[in-house]
Amino acid sequence: MEGKHYAGISIMNAVELAANEYSCGVDDLDYEVVSDEDEKEFFDPEKPAEIIVYGVIESSPKRDYSNIEKAEGNPLPRKEPGSLTEEEFDHIADVTTETIREILKYFGAEDSEIDEYEGDEGEIILDVVGEDLGYLIGRHGKTLDAFQFMVTSITNKKLGFRVPVTVDIEGYKNRRKEKIETIARNAAKKALRQGYEARLKPMTPYERRIVHMILKDDNRVETFSEGVDPNRYVVVRPL
Repeated sequence: MEGKHYAGISIMNAVELAANEYSCGVDDLDYEVVSDEDEKEFFDPEKPAEIIVYGVIESSPKRDYSNIEKAEGNPLPRKEPGSLTEEEFDHIADVTTETIREILKYFGAEDSEIDEYEGDEGEIILDVVGEDLGYLIGRHGKTLDAFQFMVTSITNKKLGFRVPVTVDIEGYKNRRKEKIETIARNAAKKALRQGYEARLKPMTPYERRIVHMILKDDNRVETFSEGVDPNRYVVVRPL
């Protein structure tokens, strides 16, 4: 199956560019990495990167992986959190935790506590807790996004398949998620009260997806994204 090529200054940048064009979250894309960079260079803003995007996972055609060898450059099959057995869940969490500690060694933080949770949709959440880990979060969570991508990329290669895993640092993503959910609900109230659309401040693809998800079942409003990153934002419009 042919896909569309995207290039960026880093793999995360290329993925975000594709996600913006498809109006979805970075975790919703069906893609593979085709650049020659190794995992440590996910943090290198000067390193070019290239990916092939096959579409959005929910709407992209199912591809037959039965005869595909898991060699470098071949796409890996995806498993959904809801389909995992308890043993698979534990195994994935163990492998991901091992990967996180391998990376943390380079920062002298391999002894940090890693708490394991199950998300609302059955996804695996691993939260790294320790002293002075703010540098792994970065400005507006950008470094954490790169850290997450590095961990999942290495873990998927170890497992032989892709599965959504959320990596957090000191609960940053959870706090940010709660804040975005509150902003979304308040924007909906404002739009309904005033009778016209409310425009939110520019957000990352992950943050915009939270807004869309939290308001998708509110039949009083609709949401859509406008603008170009880094100034892309969500509009909440009364129906």
